[in-house]
Amino acid sequence: MESQKVDMFLMSNNKFFESYHLMEIKDLLTKADDSKLTNVQIQQYKDPTTVLIISLIAGSLGIDRFMIGDTGLGIAKLLTCGGLGIWAIIDWFLIMGATKNKNFEKLVIALNY
Repeated sequence: MESQKVDMFLMSNNKFFESYHLMEIKDLLTKADDSKLTNVQIQQYKDPTTVLIISLIAGSLGIDRFMIGDTGLGIAKLLTCGGLGIWAIIDWFLIMGATKNKNFEKLVIALNY
């Protein structure tokens, strides 16, 4: 893929990924075919800030975990009322990183690696 397209993708989507993933993403996209660019661009990446706000509002119901695709953890969090509140508070600090990691996994799957 052209360097210009890769840089444009990174500039417009860097908030969805951890900073330490950006160089790896750049390498993966550079090695990928131009035909995979469309597949990567149509992916709907979750906004970590939005998921954090949902976690603050309804974290004890597990909605934040359902949003990022952790269905099993969402059910467990729902049944335990957010781990009696403790798990919900811990997720306030961890959910943005978890969202960014899920976005990275989605990108790698879109590139078929």
